[in-house]
Amino acid sequence: MNWSVIDVSVMLTDCSLGDRVSIELEDSIMPDGDIKSVEELVEHYGEPRGHLSEKEKPALSNHCRNFITLSPFCILSTSAVGDGPADCSPRGDAPGFVRVLDDTTIAIPDRPGNRRTDTFHNIIENPEVAVMFMVPGLNEVLRLNGRARLSRDAGLLKTMVANGKTPLAALVIDIRYVYFHCGKAVIRSDLWNSENNVDRKDFPTLGQINADWYGVDADEIDAQLVRDYANNLY
Repeated sequence: MNWSVIDVSVMLTDCSLGDRVSIELEDSIMPDGDIKSVEELVEHYGEPRGHLSEKEKPALSNHCRNFITLSPFCILSTSAVGDGPADCSPRGDAPGFVRVLDDTTIAIPDRPGNRRTDTFHNIIENPEVAVMFMVPGLNEVLRLNGRARLSRDAGLLKTMVANGKTPLAALVIDIRYVYFHCGKAVIRSDLWNSENNVDRKDFPTLGQINADWYGVDADEIDAQLVRDYANNLY
């Protein structure tokens, strides 16, 4: 299967950091090279090798439990029904903030956020979720899929108190399957190398971004964020 050729012409202004870059696409990538069936997918990539085809497990092992206990950060993915939008939401706190309730159930506390609740809207419509756990310094990631529900159970929330604050709710996930994903992506990205950290001056603040998008006052937004980070993390 051949990919269509794309002819791209690029016009650059004085390309110092922060200048606008204008890109003109004279043609676009045509869909005749798209993979549209499982058969085409298998033909293009082949079958998984050896034990990789059976790496999914229906419950948490001791290794999975330990990884979740070490993890301060995870990404939660949801999708609305039908043609509704998908959503990907970061969740983070001190290592072990995600509670392992038993071998097939975890709970994620919901700390204060922007109140958009896109993730929870999706879960009410479609409880199927995916979660990816990461641990700084480790290349592997832990992935799990399951069915989620939003709980206000007082006993559960009491176990998730942080900085004297009780979360508004907890996302309880009944696990369908779980597995470890190899570290190639993290290795290629050199993700945990602090020498790769981007200097704050090399990217605009959220206030500056919102000023560009919505015409609001950048300094005011940034000041609000500083206060919010100081007073409303929990």
